[in-house]
Amino acid sequence: MDSKIMTALGDRLLTLGPPPAADSPYRHFKLTRDADGVAWLLFDRTDASANTLSSDVMEEFDAVLAAIETERPAGLVIRSAKPSGFIAGADVNEFRGASDPAMVETRIRAAHAVVDHLEALRLPTVAVIHGFCLGGGLEVALACQARIAIEGARFGFPEVMLGLHPGLGGTARFTALVNPTQSMALMLTGRTIDARRARALGLVDTVTQERHVHGAVKDALFGRLKRARPGLLTRAANLGPVRGLLARRMRAEAAKAASREHYPAPYALIDLWETHGGSKAAMLKAEQASFAKLMVTPTAQNLIRVFFLREQMKKAAGAGSTVKHVHVIGAGAMGGDIAAWCAGQGLRVSLADMKAEPIAGAVKRAAELYGKIIRKPTEVRDALDRLIPDMDGEGVRNADLIIEAVPEKLELKQKVYAGLEPRMKPGAILATNTSSIPLQDLRTTLARPERLVGLHFFNPVSRLQLVEVVSHDGNDPQVLKDALAFVGAIDRLPLAVKSSPGFLVNRALTPYMLEAMVMLDENIDQRLIDAAAEQFGMPMGPIELADQVGLDICLDVGDMLRTKFGDLLPPTPAWLREKVARGELGRKTGKGFYTWKDGKAEKAPLPETGPRVTDQMIDRLVLPMSNVCIAALREGIVDDADAVDGAMIFGTGYAPFRGGPLNYVRTRGVDDVVSTLRALAERFGARFAPDPGWDSFK
Repeated sequence: MDSKIMTALGDRLLTLGPPPAADSPYRHFKLTRDADGVAWLLFDRTDASANTLSSDVMEEFDAVLAAIETERPAGLVIRSAKPSGFIAGADVNEFRGASDPAMVETRIRAAHAVVDHLEALRLPTVAVIHGFCLGGGLEVALACQARIAIEGARFGFPEVMLGLHPGLGGTARFTALVNPTQSMALMLTGRTIDARRARALGLVDTVTQERHVHGAVKDALFGRLKRARPGLLTRAANLGPVRGLLARRMRAEAAKAASREHYPAPYALIDLWETHGGSKAAMLKAEQASFAKLMVTPTAQNLIRVFFLREQMKKAAGAGSTVKHVHVIGAGAMGGDIAAWCAGQGLRVSLADMKAEPIAGAVKRAAELYGKIIRKPTEVRDALDRLIPDMDGEGVRNADLIIEAVPEKLELKQKVYAGLEPRMKPGAILATNTSSIPLQDLRTTLARPERLVGLHFFNPVSRLQLVEVVSHDGNDPQVLKDALAFVGAIDRLPLAVKSSPGFLVNRALTPYMLEAMVMLDENIDQRLIDAAAEQFGMPMGPIELADQVGLDICLDVGDMLRTKFGDLLPPTPAWLREKVARGELGRKTGKGFYTWKDGKAEKAPLPETGPRVTDQMIDRLVLPMSNVCIAALREGIVDDADAVDGAMIFGTGYAPFRGGPLNYVRTRGVDDVVSTLRALAERFGARFAPDPGWDSFK
């Protein structure tokens, strides 16, 4: 086996060349040479579970490349020593709070020089890629002459999710190598692709298994590997006239997803390629200025903030979930989808219902979901095997966690608990997915109320990441800790909330939806109301959202919250009750405010002439959400303003580029928001009165 060794890391055997000397002069890299004179450069960032590119890492990388130049090995292999993958991208911490584009550009120029240095080495270079290879990591790989992917590797440029585009030469190198219709699409959407797709596109030269790495490396370095080369179509697509045509098409696609005003990055990337795509040198230089300009935009800074909010909420989940078997009661839309999600995340799930049809429906939906999100057919089969129909409810006896998802009726839930509690095993947790009934009311009939928590999921479960973890006064603290860890273990984001009507998210969303009903009463076109919310940046308007949620549910939640908050909420119009009584419930019945076909609302465009969206319309819809968030903080329902912003983004899709309803207030100015609320209260009524909590909000 000459001098190579197989190094065991976790459960993955990585071929890492000869063993490095103990006294490496580098902090983040190890450099060795094998019997063929090939240098192996291992990236192993100190004190981190994944490799990311920070300023000090890039500085050291440059020093390593200089040493390699003087030593003139026969070739260079670049590889990660982390089991998690190659390089997960740039260190996002370094982007926070950037406000001077000139300073950002200086730092990017220095990083560019390192990647250019790698590309200019006068020896064969190959990147061996396993696991994740994203953003800056993919840009480093693109600067090597050859790329070998290990099966299971994932590639992508997720910068657009942070309001940016690639910034280490990726825009130029990727579009030169891979047909721009495909390379631009990947950068514009932030999607990741697997190793096979990367090979088909020509992004990597070969896909192999770990045990064949040594042979593949030698083939790549000594000219025996057939390299992926840009084809005629790729070269043609980068010519001026064709670029103009393709860029127009790309802008039209981008406009369907988001406006330039709210999300400038996709448009900046298209402009960059259209203007400079014919010249690599010009594009590399222009990329630096474009990236720096985007970095200081409010959109990028808010999306970077959202990135850290997600990390913060993941941390709040903690680790060490002991839940292995979940028993779900109620196979309706929510219960069935919660069960499917948990089984898809590797847990054993028993799903109970009074009737067989809902269980069958839930399993069918689960199969559709797995088909979309799980890559291997064998893994789809395994997930479906873990989802066990349980008409007799026998799963209760072995379950570590029982989630009740029956209709929102107090007596019904209490009846279910009475039958459940005696059969639960001693350490099991009982959770309710209620969205409206306070836990204080639910726990009254329980023998062990300390084990009851709320786990409030959002619809659709597979898309909305938030789960409200609801506590009451009598909870066992360990039960809450276990519930938070469970949410983290199923790849969702927990928000700890104290029990109170509507918790946080429904309480904040209800005035948004009811205000839209009041505006309808004022004869404002429903499409205009939705357009006002979308213009602000909401993923859909309140009327369409009410249809999505179900008008019967909106009515129930509205009635329940009005019993507690009275005139702080807009009144529920009588015609809405009549609509529900007629069975016009929205998407699920095919008709609500809109007619629904194939899961989509049918909307005629607004007339060219006629009323337009006004700032007042937007304020009426969105400012009450911020007002409720302040009230929830003041009442101690939630105790962290950042978590409130995270919850509204991950639970409702609140305009991410605004950084959340409280961050929006800080950006706009607290005084301005409070005086606007006062003016709205004078004109439209006490429901707009600013909450007393504004006085202490910073």
